[in-house]
Amino acid sequence: MAGSLDANFGAGGMSHPYRDLSDSHFWSRAVAGPAPHELDPVVEASFQVAPEDQVATLGSCFAQNLSRYLQRSGLGYLVTEPGPEEADAAERRRRSYGVFSARYGNVYTVRQAVQLFDLAYGQWSGCEEQWRRDDGSWVDPLRPTVEPDGFASLEGLEADRQSHLAAVRRVFEDASVIVFTLGLTEGWRSRMDGALFPVVPGAAGGAFDPERHEFVNFHVGEVTADLLEFADRVHTVNPGARVLLTVSPVPLIATYSDRHVLTATTYSKSVLRVAAAQAERARDFVDYFPAYEIVTSAASGGHYFAPDLRSVTDDGVAHVMRVFRRHYIAGGEDPESASEAGALAAEFARVNDVMCDEELLDPATAAANGEPGRG
Repeated sequence: MAGSLDANFGAGGMSHPYRDLSDSHFWSRAVAGPAPHELDPVVEASFQVAPEDQVATLGSCFAQNLSRYLQRSGLGYLVTEPGPEEADAAERRRRSYGVFSARYGNVYTVRQAVQLFDLAYGQWSGCEEQWRRDDGSWVDPLRPTVEPDGFASLEGLEADRQSHLAAVRRVFEDASVIVFTLGLTEGWRSRMDGALFPVVPGAAGGAFDPERHEFVNFHVGEVTADLLEFADRVHTVNPGARVLLTVSPVPLIATYSDRHVLTATTYSKSVLRVAAAQAERARDFVDYFPAYEIVTSAASGGHYFAPDLRSVTDDGVAHVMRVFRRHYIAGGEDPESASEAGALAAEFARVNDVMCDEELLDPATAAANGEPGRG
């Protein structure tokens, strides 16, 4: 019956505005029809990355996959804080050098990104300048896990912070494209000055004080406003920069809201996705790349998540990168050969040590992954 109805609607000279739409507009042709690994939800990229461009990254843990891809792709991946020359690659990565374009660690919320810009340009300073750890070392509250052994002295912490902020300014001023992966709406905030921390005080240093710290879960209006503020701030120092937004497909590891973690995840990702769409519509230099949709689509049948139902598999990451290459890298429209795709998957498997501050919230997850802060 359904087939007969479909046939009747496609015949008889009937006219309606859906008849001339492309395949990408129809679920049966664009999602159910292609093989799962061929799903491509990008209709049109607003720009492409050329070899001479400098691409910077920041955001949640999932953004590190794109960072690694850019570093091995031969494109201009901007790193302004490469780390000490005497340290080998493993040691530099352990200390968060090269994980992102600068050593800011995970920037989970959009408010953190605005805060980072304002701090770098002297427009804001946090009141909690350092946290003490149980071993007596010090950490920066706004990036508490970048120095895994902590700073031996406050002077060392401050010197590193000033060097870091200079590197952050170079990211914002020199990048041709800034890829920002949106991760969370939940966070912990200072009651004193509104500072957003990447992890709750007490988890990576300092001590939680309900008189000084509060939980926040941003709503869509706040996230949209922050996203536009961030994009506009970048343009004040770099008018030619383009901003490419993605939403991390990785679920929340834990929620402090009064919701189940599944519904809290749905809320968070929905807010971030809507805010990204609003920013894309409002600014012609902002675009959105659907990494979230590729990984979480029904077409993948859940195969792009590991048994923990949270970690994205190598195949899922490789699919995201194939689509990114096809649409956003100049000359990258030709499909990858089987050997190239295999090499990409192998690379992700080899360096599958994405660093995530939020894993400190769940000791079971941290223990399963070998050490806190990695996933």
